[in-house]
Amino acid sequence: MGRFDRQTVLITGAAGGFGSAAARRFAAEGARLVLSDIHAERLDAFAKTLDAETATLAGDIADEALSGDLVKLAADRFGRLDVAVNNAGIVHDAARLPQTPSDVARKVIEVDLLGVFYALKHQLPQMERQFRETGRGGQIVNIASVAGIAGAPKLAVYAAAKHGVVGFTRSAAAEYATRGVRVNAVCPSFARTEMALAALRGAPDQPAAEAEMTRGVPMKRLAEADEIVEVILFAADPKNSFMTGQALAADGGITAI
Repeated sequence: MGRFDRQTVLITGAAGGFGSAAARRFAAEGARLVLSDIHAERLDAFAKTLDAETATLAGDIADEALSGDLVKLAADRFGRLDVAVNNAGIVHDAARLPQTPSDVARKVIEVDLLGVFYALKHQLPQMERQFRETGRGGQIVNIASVAGIAGAPKLAVYAAAKHGVVGFTRSAAAEYATRGVRVNAVCPSFARTEMALAALRGAPDQPAAEAEMTRGVPMKRLAEADEIVEVILFAADPKNSFMTGQALAADGGITAI
């Protein structure tokens, strides 16, 4: 029996990066999955590879209706929502703050910050209702970034959005601490996911670009997706029942110096 046997786990941004790696690990631990991604065909193809009861709903997390529909899908299909991993996000091209286009800034805020707000707005009442009815609420894990707990030169809007995610995490954790819901954030540095690899592929000298990307990381390397997923599962584990409101840095030592 796995740690999440028969628990319903909702993951956004599930077709790639941390989302797909997390979905595979939760499935291996016995979870039932509700998966979402903006790329419908990729999401459906990925879901078919999983050995788990799975429901999918594609859409843009910047649309509040999607968050409500995902919670309803979890409740209708599986009877409850035990874990939510709010992972969907985007990043803008590196540029000094004045050179960041305003329309790009608005989109990053809509996806990375308001997307988490919409998710929490719908997930928290469902989990609180479960707690009142059954004594079991739920766990929420927001995927922030090391840029959410430190500055990120040339990624100012992304950093601002991720700081906001940490703020939502801490505030929601305090509001729901006696209502059966734990809320934590995971704050990774650059990892070997498509988001980082796409940036490296666009560089004329990829080894030099990767060295620059990891220059401030004491471990001097990118994280592997599975290393970040380990932290996500730790935060979501129902046995980890006294930790809430935390921003867990998985950053190769960046915030240690």
